[in-house]
Amino acid sequence: MTETIRARAVLLDMDGTLVDSTAVVERLWLAWAEPHGIDPETVLSVVHGRQGHQSMAIMLPERDHAINLRENDEMLATETNDVDGLIEISGAKALLEALLPYPHAIVTSANVALMTARMQAAGLTVPAIAVTAESVSASKPDPEGFLLGAKMLGVEPADCVVFEDSGAGIQAGLAAGMRVLGVGKHAAAHSPTYLVDDLTQVAVAPTADGFALTIG
Repeated sequence: MTETIRARAVLLDMDGTLVDSTAVVERLWLAWAEPHGIDPETVLSVVHGRQGHQSMAIMLPERDHAINLRENDEMLATETNDVDGLIEISGAKALLEALLPYPHAIVTSANVALMTARMQAAGLTVPAIAVTAESVSASKPDPEGFLLGAKMLGVEPADCVVFEDSGAGIQAGLAAGMRVLGVGKHAAAHSPTYLVDDLTQVAVAPTADGFALTIG
């Protein structure tokens, strides 16, 4: 069964949505958490979709946030240099190519260096417009990043479709007043507006007033 979604712009998360970086993210974060005695299940439930310093603040709420900011910089540098095994989420390259004629942007919790390294490692081209960690004052699940992306594209939030995989990202998209297309099996638990297993299930076609996404 197929479904058609009319849109004027698309906002795309990166990790878990365009790039399969789960193994790298989880390996590095579990190594960070071990000296603090944080349960691995807690770590994996927190880190996806958020900026690193916010994840640290959630897991170590009593710690001076200046330490989190410093360690987050160190984590970003480590992640940027660790791209072994990164691959595209199935269908990501084709989707990005299909979106080229239409307004779209990447909205990621990564910084520019990490975004660039991971997209290149996965063989993907970074969209011309990108909202990164440097662009916002609040991390997902705050909607700031998605609202900024819509503003940069000149499109109303209600006319945007967000592509996301994480709970924090899906919450952010919905809070921005946007429809959210959940990508992957883990997205289903967070009640996105629509759901696909991967991006091979998404097609793009022009309409009289924008374009449409066909899923299924």
